[in-house]
Amino acid sequence: MPLSTTESSVTPETFRAQIAALAAQIANRPLDEALDHWLNTECGTDSDTYRALKQSCKTGAAEGWLCNREGGGIRYGRIFKPAEDLHGFSVDVVDMQNVVGPHHVHPQGEIDLIMPIDGDAKFNGRAAGWLVCPPGSAHHPTVTDGRALVLYLLPQGAIEFTKN
Repeated sequence: MPLSTTESSVTPETFRAQIAALAAQIANRPLDEALDHWLNTECGTDSDTYRALKQSCKTGAAEGWLCNREGGGIRYGRIFKPAEDLHGFSVDVVDMQNVVGPHHVHPQGEIDLIMPIDGDAKFNGRAAGWLVCPPGSAHHPTVTDGRALVLYLLPQGAIEFTKN
């Protein structure tokens, strides 16, 4: 499932700088519908932010510094642990194609960037763009209708996998 698109100027360091710039804009905001709306309006699929993050994720997955683990038909990996420059967010990226992932709870919420790669891929029914899950929410992360990369920002890296 590796991606073929590469962009030699993208490195883990430039990706971290992109995330840090975004995190600075959303730091200390509640993970709620207002943030979901703001992200989709200000950093939506027509924005430079979305295009740059998608390119970085595609490149990182193709080069193996993102999604460097595999299990249950999902390529995944946490590239950055929570850090001050990331305003306490951890950063994970997954590569999923028509698959249901393991059930988990977001104790402090979760911010997802959905980036379809093939088809009209949707993540938990949501097309390309941002999805903000509030604190205490839970789900089986599910990609349908194709293949997508999904970037996860987790406050303090908090996630609890369940046996559901």
